[in-house]
Amino acid sequence: MKPAEPATVPPQGDYVPAIIHNGLAFSAGMTPRVGGRLAVRGVIGADLGEEEARRAAGMAASNALRAIAEAAGGLDAIERCLRMTVYLACVPGFTAHSRVADGASVALRAWLGDRGQAVRSAIGVRSLPSGAPVEVELTAAVRE
Repeated sequence: MKPAEPATVPPQGDYVPAIIHNGLAFSAGMTPRVGGRLAVRGVIGADLGEEEARRAAGMAASNALRAIAEAAGGLDAIERCLRMTVYLACVPGFTAHSRVADGASVALRAWLGDRGQAVRSAIGVRSLPSGAPVEVELTAAVRE
């Protein structure tokens, strides 16, 4: 489901949610938070399955896009997504990184259509902030 309008994504520490420089927008790492609270916790492959992790990746990507949209002055100011990195807190031996990260890619296209397509990396890690299963960083081209 596509959100109607971007909403503020409050920082969880001493940083800004997104910054724009020379036509490029960079989001901070965003986790699957709703209303500033982590909605999904755990390690993929132990505490949650692939499908739940895909949904969490979509939430995190939507939060990254919301942060960029707010910094840029709205979704229409985003020319296109360029690069996305999806970090996954997962058990050793987990290999479905791309399938989980597809949830983030689907979310960006739901918001922006073809402008939401980006190159992507999916990286397994031991842990993420606050016990989040996924964290997404996004870079986009924006109109200044």
